[in-house]
Amino acid sequence: MMKQVEISEPGGPEVLVLREAEIPEPKSFEVLIKVVAAGVNRPDIVQRQGNYKPPEGASEIPGLEVSGIITRVGHDVRGYNVGDKVCALLTGGGYAEYCCAPASQILPIPDGISIADASCIPETFFTVWSNLFMSANLVAGEKCLIHGGASGIGTTAIQLANLFGAEVIATAGSDEKIRSCYQLGAKFAINYKSQDFVTEISKFTKKNGVNVILDIIGGEYVNKNISCLSQYGRLIQIAFQNGVNGELNLAKVMFKNLTITGSALRPASIEYKAEIAQQLYKHVWPLFTQGKIKIPIYQRFSIFQAAEAHKCLEKGEHTGKIVLDVINDDH
Repeated sequence: MMKQVEISEPGGPEVLVLREAEIPEPKSFEVLIKVVAAGVNRPDIVQRQGNYKPPEGASEIPGLEVSGIITRVGHDVRGYNVGDKVCALLTGGGYAEYCCAPASQILPIPDGISIADASCIPETFFTVWSNLFMSANLVAGEKCLIHGGASGIGTTAIQLANLFGAEVIATAGSDEKIRSCYQLGAKFAINYKSQDFVTEISKFTKKNGVNVILDIIGGEYVNKNISCLSQYGRLIQIAFQNGVNGELNLAKVMFKNLTITGSALRPASIEYKAEIAQQLYKHVWPLFTQGKIKIPIYQRFSIFQAAEAHKCLEKGEHTGKIVLDVINDDH
């Protein structure tokens, strides 16, 4: 038996309850992981509220990323063994002492990163890499606007875009978060609460605009983003914290030759996630080894404090990631 955090009913953080459950059985293409830590992400909150149903066949337990130790290996799995320390991208099930993950969605713990901290890697790095580099084709020398620069996605995107040669602009909501954006590699950071980012970006780019925008806000940001894009600019929508609807000036889209796209990682195919994992291992894992990537962690909670972790994330005061420690031991 094991402990896992369940959503007793849709609602606030208090609906998260710790219960006993059977240890899951890995499928032939999966591994069973003894979880050391799990990352806490905004989709977990949306699911808890009853607004994000897990994909068909996925665990109803929240948690989209973990780190831990492999304890069982499916008979079709090659390249991993019992005892290997890994981090994994999940479609659910991370808030538990054990979880299963497709072998193609796990990666070894990068050199220089503790096993507990590695729980913060999969969700944001898979998301940022697939959107900025595989979808938007961001290249060195381009200007890239990252909204929510202090979020888990934002802190990852700023670092990766900067390390691969882009000029990064970020938005954030406090002076402290602005400082964090600069420390992570942003060339220009805008406090969206006291400044108009459209005006500031126009000044900073001498009215040329930015090549790529990664947006987690949506709502009224849609038209503002369109105004900020350069000719042949690309807008990537990956969340909509300010709502799913926004006005769109189609004339600007046409005459600027813009591309607008979006993605959702959780329901994507195992094959697509495997391709992301392979690219991360080739292009990003060496940067961890070289000490070029930081994993900003705002606060850690035990698995018994899942409700407090959700409250912390919902406050929006954090910079970086929030973690659930399942085993208080770094092995």
